[in-house]
Amino acid sequence: MTTKAARGTSAAIPAGDARNASGATVHLQDLSRSFGPVRALAGLNLDLAPGELVALLGPSGCGKTTALRIVAGFETADSGVVEVDGKDVSPIPAAKRDMGMVFQSYSLFPNMSAQDNVAFGLRMRKLAGAGRQRRAAELLEMVGLSAQARQYPHQLSGGQQQRVALARALAIEPRVLLLDEPLSALDAKVRLQLREQIRALQQRLGTTTLFVTHDQEEALSMADRVGVMKDGTLEQIATPSELYAHPATAFVAEFVGIMNRIPSEMLSLISRSGAAADGRDDGLPGETDALVRPEGLRIAASPHGNGIVTSRTFLGQLTRVSVRLSGDVVVQVDQQSTDTGGITPGASVEVSLVDPPVLVTDRT
Repeated sequence: MTTKAARGTSAAIPAGDARNASGATVHLQDLSRSFGPVRALAGLNLDLAPGELVALLGPSGCGKTTALRIVAGFETADSGVVEVDGKDVSPIPAAKRDMGMVFQSYSLFPNMSAQDNVAFGLRMRKLAGAGRQRRAAELLEMVGLSAQARQYPHQLSGGQQQRVALARALAIEPRVLLLDEPLSALDAKVRLQLREQIRALQQRLGTTTLFVTHDQEEALSMADRVGVMKDGTLEQIATPSELYAHPATAFVAEFVGIMNRIPSEMLSLISRSGAAADGRDDGLPGETDALVRPEGLRIAASPHGNGIVTSRTFLGQLTRVSVRLSGDVVVQVDQQSTDTGGITPGASVEVSLVDPPVLVTDRT
């Protein structure tokens, strides 16, 4: 059996998800866009609630950045509608859409100080000089850069430049904040710090936010809901926990997190225990694969086990162990490091299924 997402249908806001926030509602309806023979969007539907942060996640070329640029007004859809608070903004130029955007490349003016960069949008909105500088100073303080107000972009680190870009986007108090892979150019430690800061600011201000990323860890840690895209459509949109535990398609299952693909007829080689010993996996149809998370398996040293360890990787609290079953099927098992002592490459182990497969899908 193959579970499929409803493609081309509206990914609506969950019932009862009312928010006391100042952000706008955003509604994307049947957005399509082609570039020559390449179809970037194929009838995308998406709703964002006021104050919600939604991440669009997917591989390069899936259409997520095209969707963001259409919302911003930098691209025009071949068909479909973008509504903000019930108003069609499709005919409105980007500069007049009251949206803030943060790019991957920072896009700061090199000849302006940090404070003047933040104040730029306010100047375009004809805010008086004193009020403009006061507001810019407040935003720099909010992102922790008051001491760098007079420094120029070349004097700032990458993380500091991105915080200036964020402050500039927020200075105009946009109804919608758009983030285009804003952390991908930064090192791992700075990315972690900045994503926590962005999320805290977004929740504090209640700004409706659409965030595009190819990094699943960023999406799952920051977003209220994550939409996984493939070939210009949404495969699934759900909360991070729902997406991980109950993927709607094999693509989602294998794109989000690590996944073992085990031929269904081989499950009989894996002794089942605990939550998996409920008979749910008996009688699976042929020509299907069971998709099992690494934490859904367990190993124990056994001289007559059903697998041979091929490698192990220490990840701190967990150790990831690769095990070859018969038929050259290799599975990844995540287990407490304290429970993997003596399990080394070449060791015979018994692999047990402790959680049912998250999905059974047609073999590809």
